[in-house]
Amino acid sequence: MISTPVRAIAVFFCVAMHLGSPTASAGELRAGVAKVDITDDTKGAANDRLFARVLVLRDASKTLAFVTVDAVAIGEIGPIGNDYLPTVRSQLEKTLEIRPEHVIVNASHCHGSVVRDVAARTVLAVRDAVKKLEPVRVGAGTGHEDRVQENRRLVLKSGRIVDVRHAYSLPPNDEVTKSGPVDPEIGVLRIDRLDGRPLGVLYNFAVHPIQGAAGGGNTADLSGHASRVIEENLGEGSVALFVQGAGGDINPVGYKDVHQVRDAEPLGMRLGLSTLRAAREIESRRVDEFAIIREVIQLPRANLAKRIAEMKKERDDLVASLRGTFLNLDTFLPLAAKYGVSPEFPSGSSYRYLRERQRGTKHLERLDEQNRAHLAAYVRNIRTMEKITRLQTNLRLLEKHQSRGHDAGRKTIDIELSGLRVGDFVLTTFPGELCVEIGLNIKKASPHELTFVAGCTNGYVYYAPTAEQLRNRGGAQEDSDCLLAPEWQKIYEAKALEIIRGLLDESAKR
Repeated sequence: MISTPVRAIAVFFCVAMHLGSPTASAGELRAGVAKVDITDDTKGAANDRLFARVLVLRDASKTLAFVTVDAVAIGEIGPIGNDYLPTVRSQLEKTLEIRPEHVIVNASHCHGSVVRDVAARTVLAVRDAVKKLEPVRVGAGTGHEDRVQENRRLVLKSGRIVDVRHAYSLPPNDEVTKSGPVDPEIGVLRIDRLDGRPLGVLYNFAVHPIQGAAGGGNTADLSGHASRVIEENLGEGSVALFVQGAGGDINPVGYKDVHQVRDAEPLGMRLGLSTLRAAREIESRRVDEFAIIREVIQLPRANLAKRIAEMKKERDDLVASLRGTFLNLDTFLPLAAKYGVSPEFPSGSSYRYLRERQRGTKHLERLDEQNRAHLAAYVRNIRTMEKITRLQTNLRLLEKHQSRGHDAGRKTIDIELSGLRVGDFVLTTFPGELCVEIGLNIKKASPHELTFVAGCTNGYVYYAPTAEQLRNRGGAQEDSDCLLAPEWQKIYEAKALEIIRGLLDESAKR
């Protein structure tokens, strides 16, 4: 059953707005959409279906295939191999004459499993979208959603930064002072048929879709649920393409909650409804062309040898600080519970303590003093071991990237960047997990109001944190699972803005 707010939004999409002529001029923009199921059913029963979704745009001189995939990455990690993007581009160039640089593929970064023939299915979806090309109107705008995400980087009183991961424990609550920002903006490109019926929505948002399904099972996660909600309200044949933003350090809210069932669907529904509300306010118009720019730049790889040595010494020092304890786990747990429930009289009834005081003895108080010391010593070891696990987990990431990078003689890394402008909608891309501050920086610096940033696009180069965050290298996953030297940020942000200005210049010339 569809809720009242959802029905209210659906009514909007049934009303034609700014109706145009049913025929299109020769130079008018055309669009087609399609989607194909890519769920790997060999992994067991799926909670929900995973898709490759396609938006094809064609003007008088060129064709663009914009693909979004419910997968963790385009190559390098996860089920999609490094041959996926070149295969898709090659096939589309051969069969549809779409230039490789005009194929943009974004991964939602959900951690679902997709079929082995995902490349072939993607090509079929693009062909289907091309067959459906029709004249369109387009419009751009923004929505707002701040209830489904949280920054996972935690600043400690010591000045160090850790992150909220499954791979290791959280720091003690009394050590945490603050967390980082989020980007609540939803960037929306709306595509309408000439009769006013919606053809599709492309929406850009920064969050890790890794909440999971309540009952387990393969899932497209919160972004998949959001797209389903949008498509159900847009109407039959419409497609909603989720484009991952600068969400490298943005978790779904409640990611480490152990007291409630983790379920991505409510979060996805919130994101979907917020996107629909934004789309309702957008007025579409006719445009003749779209603009696209693609560049490959080199960014510096990090030499992690010094940091690895420092972390190994820190780990060894922590191990050396561990001391034998009077308690073991079996004695610690009941003792900790007892002293937590009754801190004033933990070892007996209050009258026993009062009676000892009358007699001038303090045997129970002395026992309590000893037990509290034993508890504190055991907890110190636990906290130390938690620090060791965080160090060890992130150290493995640094060692992996060092062996594959500097130690292998690779000092730079090639990065493919794309820029796209459709009407007032401007998007710049990056092939890694951009941390949120990078996206916020680019949006703030852009001369164009409706500028959006997409990570996890056209490849995968792991995390891309800020230069400031890389000073913490080894403390959080984002700065540990990173190939880049700190200088990368300045180079990339400058190039992204150059691409944005190039898109604006192209439009101004026309």
